[in-house]
Amino acid sequence: MSDQIPTDHIPTEPVPVPGPATPPVPGPGTSATGRTRPTRISGTWVAVLVAIVVLVFLLVFILQNLTDVTIHFLGASFTWPLGVSLLFAAIGGAALVALVGAARILQLRRQAKRAPH
Repeated sequence: MSDQIPTDHIPTEPVPVPGPATPPVPGPGTSATGRTRPTRISGTWVAVLVAIVVLVFLLVFILQNLTDVTIHFLGASFTWPLGVSLLFAAIGGAALVALVGAARILQLRRQAKRAPH
């Protein structure tokens, strides 16, 4: 027998050697860590769930404060349950804060448009 290796079946091209694995490229909706990024819709769902919890607490508050009270406002008198009266007062305060906040946002937008770039 001969000690020579037959060369008729040796490939002439180099055989690819597996190297270190490259990390996958993140697709749309995923971050570099591979986790899904939050979307506006998921944020909306969180806000809806928080709003539901707040409304349940408001309902419990109103149902526990059904004692009638007399409200005097601008010469008129109303008799409403205490919980409902306080809820209307809170809504009025929130509306006032939102109105002042909206006016400030409009003011800042006007200043931003006038500012040179």
